[in-house]
Amino acid sequence: MKLKVKHQEQYSRLELLLRTFFGWLYIFLPHGFILIFVTLWSQILKIIAFWAILFTGKYPKNLFDFQVGLIRWTLRLKARVYNISDGYPAFGIKGTDEHTSFDVEYPEKVSIALMLVRFFFGWLYVYIPHLFILIFRSLFVNILIIIAWIAVLFTGNYPKIFHDWVVGQLRWPTRISLYMSYMTDIYPAFTGDELPEEQN
Repeated sequence: MKLKVKHQEQYSRLELLLRTFFGWLYIFLPHGFILIFVTLWSQILKIIAFWAILFTGKYPKNLFDFQVGLIRWTLRLKARVYNISDGYPAFGIKGTDEHTSFDVEYPEKVSIALMLVRFFFGWLYVYIPHLFILIFRSLFVNILIIIAWIAVLFTGNYPKIFHDWVVGQLRWPTRISLYMSYMTDIYPAFTGDELPEEQN
């Protein structure tokens, strides 16, 4: 998996203020309304994919591509929510963005046995340990977001180390989602940092 959000040399103070005070109206409301229905459809497709994998050992490519497109869409939106990207996020699973990118390799085969283990016991060996850490990490990241907001307002710069932490807060749960959605058999790493194989 490769999830990247570009660190801009300069951030717009005007866009920061507009997102802060009116973002709910012109960004979150229209995107959120459409995403309710797209996400519901995504859940239906996950059920279909489960049965397809159970009988064939393969994740249907067109369903896989839809889920990847949805992740890209939500990434574009979250990058603006966290103020780590300027610009307006494009709508749709085929939308593009100069500031964010997400790719995951399509698996030719999915382990049926491992899928069933995840289905019955994923809450125990995936969600509990990861979410326990992410709760505390998210508290820390929220503090960084507030400090970064002030920094952008007065300097136009988003501290790079803060940016990396916030991107990591997007990357870590995405790995969990991919694993629990049977889109990869690789157990999610306990880090928000890029792994060596994700850096190219």
